Amino acid sequence: MRRTCFVLTLAAMGVASAATLFAQNPSVPPAPQGRGGRGRGPVIVMALTSPAFVDGARIPDRNAQAGHDVSPSLSWIGAPDSTASFVLIVHDLDAAVGSGTDDMLQWMVWNIPGSTHSLPEGVPQGGQLADGSRQISGTGPYYRGPAAPASGPVHHYAFELYALDMMLDVPAVGAAPAATRAAVIAAMATHIRGKAVTVGFYKRAP
Repeated sequence: MRRTCFVLTLAAMGVASAATLFAQNPSVPPAPQGRGGRGRGPVIVMALTSPAFVDGARIPDRNAQAGHDVSPSLSWIGAPDSTASFVLIVHDLDAAVGSGTDDMLQWMVWNIPGSTHSLPEGVPQGGQLADGSRQISGTGPYYRGPAAPASGPVHHYAFELYALDMMLDVPAVGAAPAATRAAVIAAMATHIRGKAVTVGFYKRAP
């Protein structure tokens, strides 16, 4: 799936503008303007926050590979009443993979129940969680923390949350991570009812 690269735009605008940029340009193709897909109303702008870092700030080592990949606590507000499930996509905007048309998937969690308003710190490994949520990253069924090396530039990590009006019939295992990511994105594309984004940056200490 082809993606547009926003790395130069981020560098020019500054980290503080990242959330605004990705609210307008999410990793999932948007529905037609003003519509949620299939004539079901507008896409609602939600708010996604973490006590670990604020939008545009550095992600702590605890939540990076240096801190043993502890996923940060996340919470959100403003989901529409029609929400049946949530999808969380965390990706490294500065780490192109494959032919350069995609980026590194740090974490994707889908079929988060629609009644959920947060994820705790340290979500356990495993393709399927106790509440029915499913997860994967570019390297396995778990959160993959930031790991940009000290010798290189800062990397920016987008945390994108989508509210859907359905659950997704995409299994947690059985396909390569890139194929699973593509399947989730394709399945949710016309069912997005709300979205939120926050962006943190990271590189290892010297």
